[in-house]
Amino acid sequence: MPADTPITQDVLTIPRKLPEGPTNIVGLTRAQLREALIGAGTPEKQAKMRAGQIWQWVYQWGVRSFDDMTNLSKAYRAKLTEKFVIEIPEMVSKHVSEDGTRKYLVRIAGGHEVEVVYIPETDRGTLCVSSQVGCTLTCSFCHTGTQKLVRNLTAGEIIGQLMMARDDLGEWPEQGTRTYEARLLSNIVLMGMGEPLYNFESVRDAMKIAMDPEGIQLSRRRITLSTSGVVPEIARTAEEIGCQLAVSFHATTDDVRDKLVPINKRWNIEALLDALREYPKVSNSERITFEYVMLKDVNDSDEDAHRLMKLIKGIPAKINLIPFNEWPGAPYERSSNNRIRAFADIVHKAGYSSPVRKPRGEDIMAACGQLKSATERGRKSRKQIEADTGISN
Repeated sequence: MPADTPITQDVLTIPRKLPEGPTNIVGLTRAQLREALIGAGTPEKQAKMRAGQIWQWVYQWGVRSFDDMTNLSKAYRAKLTEKFVIEIPEMVSKHVSEDGTRKYLVRIAGGHEVEVVYIPETDRGTLCVSSQVGCTLTCSFCHTGTQKLVRNLTAGEIIGQLMMARDDLGEWPEQGTRTYEARLLSNIVLMGMGEPLYNFESVRDAMKIAMDPEGIQLSRRRITLSTSGVVPEIARTAEEIGCQLAVSFHATTDDVRDKLVPINKRWNIEALLDALREYPKVSNSERITFEYVMLKDVNDSDEDAHRLMKLIKGIPAKINLIPFNEWPGAPYERSSNNRIRAFADIVHKAGYSSPVRKPRGEDIMAACGQLKSATERGRKSRKQIEADTGISN
């Protein structure tokens, strides 16, 4: 299958053999939960109310047992226990960086594993969530891109990463309350393993759960979806999710971007920028984040900076400059601090915000572009990667 072939949900989201037994309600939309309750014998007139009650217990207070849902009768709780379960992905391991970053290895159905990263900061806490096991895009600077795609995650496996992190942080509010005094986990970025827009429906449903006002209660402005440029799905993201958008841009010519981000061969820079110009108008997003990894002698020249400014002219945007986070076998080197500062200065003088992302969790391989599940390591050699990309140092 070519690297840029769309991966449809019906093909790769659900494990090949569905587990028998009770239905897991984590990841069901409100409508799906209501229908599941009706199918299990809940009277149709009561189903909406019951779904709302269960929803609050699961997503507002983090309850995992129907026995604890005290506003439901004992008989109804017993019936729910027969038909349903409340299960989230299993935390296999946790590593904590010197800077406080936490990297979780998480096991999902089928025994596959993904990595999830929590980044604490003074004014917020951000969870970097994965949407696929592996990735289909093979971006040459990204460690995850050297791991073959195994399958898409379900909505339950995506929102389950957030629930697992909240368990670890001890952040669920006291049962019966509706407010959060302080939020350790206040933001989500869909920047983990995989391309979110190649798993659109599951990502959308998971984020709708995260945004629900009677559950986890995250604002859509606190959710950022990062795409490498799946152009046909960008408009759907604006219309059906409405979250903030980030784009893995990384180059100012099609020739270079074809090598760094191979999906560019299908939807080039011009097509991508055309889609991005419409996004803020539809989603009411303040601005689009252009992610730009700084690679020595590849995309970090003054000419690249000036070209970038011309390309994005007229798009409400900020440029997030990312010092390359090296990983074993990587065919690139990080641009020097002086080169990054010079690039940032050109961007800033053009009137755009140009923060340089501080690498977090490098000591535990949790930084941007370093995620790769432990059971799928199978690393390519530097020479293999250079041969695939056509770029060598």
